[in-house]
Amino acid sequence: MTPAKRYAPLVFILALLLALSACDKADNAVQNPKRSVYYWRTVWNPDPDELRFIADHHIERVYLRLFDVVVRDGRPMPNATIRFSAPIPEGIEWVPTVFITENCLRHSIDTLAHTFVKRIIQIGETNDLPTFSEIQIDCDWTARSQAAYYRFLAAVDSCLKPHDIRLSATIRLHQLSMTPPPVDYGVLMVYNTGDYRTPSERNPVLDYRDVHPYLKHLAAYNLPLCAAYPIFDWQLLYRGNEFRAILRDENLDDTLRYRHIKDNIYIARTTHDIPQINDDGTETTWVAVGDTILHWQPAAPDIIRVMDALEKQRPSINRQTILYSLQSKHLNSYSTSDYETILCP
Repeated sequence: MTPAKRYAPLVFILALLLALSACDKADNAVQNPKRSVYYWRTVWNPDPDELRFIADHHIERVYLRLFDVVVRDGRPMPNATIRFSAPIPEGIEWVPTVFITENCLRHSIDTLAHTFVKRIIQIGETNDLPTFSEIQIDCDWTARSQAAYYRFLAAVDSCLKPHDIRLSATIRLHQLSMTPPPVDYGVLMVYNTGDYRTPSERNPVLDYRDVHPYLKHLAAYNLPLCAAYPIFDWQLLYRGNEFRAILRDENLDDTLRYRHIKDNIYIARTTHDIPQINDDGTETTWVAVGDTILHWQPAAPDIIRVMDALEKQRPSINRQTILYSLQSKHLNSYSTSDYETILCP
């Protein structure tokens, strides 16, 4: 037997294994990937800089937050519904995205799912929006609420099937150790990775050290995944070591109010109120002399390092990446080449 004939079966087996491996990777990839951004505000009215960014970077898909679902007066209710002050740009696929709080899942799942889907379809029709082929749900579910949340997703999916609409869901890093949800694919939220409740030298928006412990779950996670990466910043206010608020667009360069200590650390020079809507519903934040403000935003190399680490564990995950989120005040924080690297690794 010639050497070529002797090794032919081995070559065939290796080729078969490589083919099967390629199929597995394809199954783990998000189908029909597109350059994407999140839009997470209460009015759809992108300004010229945002529209220019969409055009310059060939953004084709916008995950558009329509409303939140919260418990109010003892039952799930929509909250902070978006208003449309501009059309969806031609050629842009939009994905209705809704955040639902965990306590909503204690109510009738079937009724909630039916009302949920009906409202999304009505918003599209009322505002004369283009048809959509996907809905995304964002929920910070835990092991306690997992069963109820998955029943809700299954009920939503049943409502969507007659309309030929697919369903996706966000996945937080800590949820990678759990059974995947019953959706077509997941978006791994690779931001807000740290604990901002106490001052730290780690960037709570994104730090590789906070992401690393979860990487071991990526390869075996049995759901197609893409990833969303942050391009936003946080201004975190502390009184001593006590977290007080996330400031909204405060001018930390105002030397009458703040003293820049070093790097991302600022100290309040004066006591003053800042008008803003806080997460707890209050409309002002009180800043006192001596308060510390930590300004955090991930640098492009930090984002790319995390991307590379995820890609190493799961080669298909960056086939589609999503920027969180489209907002003109952040768009100049990174260079054109940085965006191209993140959007097209």
